[in-house]
Amino acid sequence: MESKNVISTKEIKKALDLYLSRWKLISFFVIIALALAYSYLRYTTNQYEASATIRIKDDKESQKLPSLAELSGGSLLSGKSTAIADEVAVMTSRTLLSNIVKNLNLNITYYKQGKIKEQEIYENPPIKLNFFAHDSVIHKIDTTLFIKIKSPSEFLMFKDDGKSLINRDDALGKSFSFGDRIKTGFGDIVIVPNSGKHSPTVGSNLRVSIRRISSIIGQYKSNLVISTGAESSVVKLGLQDNIPKRAIDVLNQIIKEYNNDVIMDKEEVVKVTSDFINNRLELVFKELEEVDFSAEQLQKRNNLTALGSQADIYLQSERQNESQINSTTNNIQLIDYMQEELKEKSSSSDLLPSNIGLSDGGINQVTKTHNELVAERDKLLKNSTESNPVVINLNNQINTLKEQLASSLENMRKSSEITLTNLNREDARIRGQLYSAPTKQRQLRDIERQQSIKESLYLYLLEKREESAIRLGMFTPNAKVIDNAYSSYIPVSPNKMFTYLAAFILGLVFPVGFIYIKDLLDTKIYDKDDLLEVLSIPYIGDVPLTSKKTKLISKVDYSPKAEAFRIIRSNIDFVLKNNSSNTKKIFVTSTRAQEGKSHTSTNLASSISFSEKTVLLIEMDIRVPKIMKYLNEKPTTEVGVSDYIANKSIKPNEIINKLKSNAYLDVISSGTIPPNPSELLMSDRVKDLFDYFEDKYDYIIVDTSAVGLVSDTMLISKFADIFIYVVSANNVDKRQLSAVAKPLYKDNRLPNMNMLLNGTNFAKKGYGYGYGYGNNPHKNKKWYQFGKS
Repeated sequence: MESKNVISTKEIKKALDLYLSRWKLISFFVIIALALAYSYLRYTTNQYEASATIRIKDDKESQKLPSLAELSGGSLLSGKSTAIADEVAVMTSRTLLSNIVKNLNLNITYYKQGKIKEQEIYENPPIKLNFFAHDSVIHKIDTTLFIKIKSPSEFLMFKDDGKSLINRDDALGKSFSFGDRIKTGFGDIVIVPNSGKHSPTVGSNLRVSIRRISSIIGQYKSNLVISTGAESSVVKLGLQDNIPKRAIDVLNQIIKEYNNDVIMDKEEVVKVTSDFINNRLELVFKELEEVDFSAEQLQKRNNLTALGSQADIYLQSERQNESQINSTTNNIQLIDYMQEELKEKSSSSDLLPSNIGLSDGGINQVTKTHNELVAERDKLLKNSTESNPVVINLNNQINTLKEQLASSLENMRKSSEITLTNLNREDARIRGQLYSAPTKQRQLRDIERQQSIKESLYLYLLEKREESAIRLGMFTPNAKVIDNAYSSYIPVSPNKMFTYLAAFILGLVFPVGFIYIKDLLDTKIYDKDDLLEVLSIPYIGDVPLTSKKTKLISKVDYSPKAEAFRIIRSNIDFVLKNNSSNTKKIFVTSTRAQEGKSHTSTNLASSISFSEKTVLLIEMDIRVPKIMKYLNEKPTTEVGVSDYIANKSIKPNEIINKLKSNAYLDVISSGTIPPNPSELLMSDRVKDLFDYFEDKYDYIIVDTSAVGLVSDTMLISKFADIFIYVVSANNVDKRQLSAVAKPLYKDNRLPNMNMLLNGTNFAKKGYGYGYGYGNNPHKNKKWYQFGKS
């Protein structure tokens, strides 16, 4: 019994031979697949990748100069750094991408059509379209223009009917001159040519595609790839496009638009504060003018021109008290301004002036927090809606802060009023002590006090306005460019190596899979191994498949068929070496018709006769006679086996056909086809026939009927010394063979049964071996073999 390793190696070799035998089919599929891959790479549109690297800076890094408030230890506008993820969301927002598409005119693309492939022209297209319609209309249309250049000044325009311009009849186009105003469904347009080396070529076919902005945005949003580090502010942007220069322009424009958006967000709060300060400056300026005018009129009416010399009469305590009154009154005024601003800006999207000089630091902190929440809410609304839970939460926080701010301002105002009342009472007490001062002087002092308060507030607001102006112009871009957008101009898609490798693999998979499945479903017999897998019956040999023209072997024959029958002849002699009879009786049968019984019987008889052994070939298949046709001989007698059995007057030697071409081979044909072959073969005359020829021939070869179809062979099987069971390769189903031959062998109904495989084709499934040894003296040499020994 063969070991498992030997069997496995044998199966592997068998499978390998199977696929190698189909190398032409596999090579054909591989070549076709590689040719398709080449065509795909030749005519597909290449994709290129561009990338850029930036670093997101925080607000403190964005300041060029320290503000006036920072010099005094405070901060006018300072917010916490925005998370990198939020900044990435801004870069990929549809609003930002929409601006990029509009600025770069990405919704209008130009193509130059060729016979097989059209080429997109991004830089310096041969023509340019000018629209009369508003941009809002152009950005929503989706159409295609087909243009054929007839001359340097004229062109043809065709309707968009889904066809290419190639081989299109010029009569279907409408002629225009460059610069003509052309009416279209979306408004009038003017087409102008480019100049110089980029001017349109006469006879060229151009296609201009105008697409909706929304569809372009979706395309770039899906192609844009932004990656960030886990704890890094460095952001890498990548974009794939069929034109590398356009991908570079888009990435650079993304960085530019993002920086502009960030600067606008930062400057918005400063502008709100500046507007607030300017409004207040106007009011304070008017109030200051009124006080100055009152002082001027008072001095004119009362001739008060030497008030400086009277300053020494004021006590130091009065000076300090007046300073506190001024500060408290100023604070109350600022509180009133802030309360008024808070009432006017009741919406959750309004920003509040920050750090306007109130003495309470808590008010400034609440205002700062309020503005940060508003900025965060507005940023979220760029990519979201009011119904977003985060936006709703921010609105609630903003409203809560406003309520807190209003309450704090009111409490602060009441406290300041109480303080001011006490200060005024103290001032009245001090002024009471100065009873000797002229009434006019006291009136002037009151006016001067009001004048000092207004001047102080006016100067303070001027300082804040200047600070806001400085801050407004000092913001820098939030994204620092580390690497500007660049491209290697090497296609990233399709990958040539991967495409060819995939094509090669697919070219192998399809034929190999087909061969594997076909072999898996194949239930036919092809070689000895297939036969022995089905039947454990002695194997006597096989006959290779040859041309139908060479049915018979000849005496001097070096063909594989002749060698095969010589081997079978030797095997038969080995099997029958212990046979006691002088005449060896060999019966040939098969499962069904057309398996080569008559072919095997005739050639086996010829092969044995060529060794100068006397052979009698009996055709016992009386239903379908073929022997004489195979031998291509005319019968020398008109009677045969059926006539002998049916007519007792006919003697055995009267049915023998002597062959002219072979003195050692005699043939008994089947004779007349009877109506009852089975009953005829049950006659005792059959036994008499075999007894008569016993010892008269060295071999008797009997061509019998197929055992899988009729019972004729079973009726005469007892006369056989050996049964050769012929199996036709690539013809008989394993299941049918097992159902018929196996019981016959098991029950010994066919004596000394041996299997013979007929018509083996060793190239059919890629395994097996050949016949022949030595040189054939009659074999024709090829032209390149002449002169060789």
